[in-house]
Amino acid sequence: MFRSLATALLCAISLGACAQPATPAAGQAKAPAAAKQASAPAAGSAEARVRAALQGVAPDIAPEYIGPAPFAGFREVLLGGQVVYVSDDGRYLMQAQPFDLQERKQATSAGLMAHRARLIASIPQQDRIVFAPPNAKHTVTVFTDIECGYCRRMHQQIAEYNKLGIAVEYVAFPRMGPASQDFIDMESVWCASDRKQALSSAKAGNPVQKKRCTNPVAMQYAIGERVGVGGTPAVFAADGTQLGGYVPPQQLLQALEGNAQAGGSR
Repeated sequence: MFRSLATALLCAISLGACAQPATPAAGQAKAPAAAKQASAPAAGSAEARVRAALQGVAPDIAPEYIGPAPFAGFREVLLGGQVVYVSDDGRYLMQAQPFDLQERKQATSAGLMAHRARLIASIPQQDRIVFAPPNAKHTVTVFTDIECGYCRRMHQQIAEYNKLGIAVEYVAFPRMGPASQDFIDMESVWCASDRKQALSSAKAGNPVQKKRCTNPVAMQYAIGERVGVGGTPAVFAADGTQLGGYVPPQQLLQALEGNAQAGGSR
């Protein structure tokens, strides 16, 4: 997946001494371009200073999102799916998830969550593989793989999630990357006439019947990278909050209800 931002910055500072990322395979969809800001930041603003500082050391790294951090004195920056924090004067960069001691949870900002929610919501409904109960109370988007053990474990419990009123909308994230057999097999799943059956069969460890069609796997994978998916499964609430990787059914329900009470997902 992505190199760490720290490595990328060191490569930029050392005038390209580090190896370049591999060229995408023929036919591989490139990640969508970073979202453009609605307007240029005001001259002298914290955002302008942060942009200038990053541009100065790594001109090829374009921030996709910059907004107020969940703590004073810093901007929250999304670069290639990675969240970093840069001081408002553009001098210091931190690459660690802050923890709110008062709230006793990882610190998050409404701006970044909203940005992630918009990216995830851009995946068309017809391109998702949905396992939903009648009158679902909650809906989660799950970036999934057909090979990972925890993805399979989660799917084995899909009836339990549904029984609790949770709709699971799967999108593709073949974690071994576009050149892998996993990626090809997931394209075949999305090309099957019965996607739900094909996904369930693949997650049960059965051979995947080869299919070819125009499919959304590369697009979904690229969006997963942009929102910061680092492993599978990756479970997101409708408001962009990542609720975890594999979360057992009852715990996921509790997390969703807690998130809703805090003004989060439906």
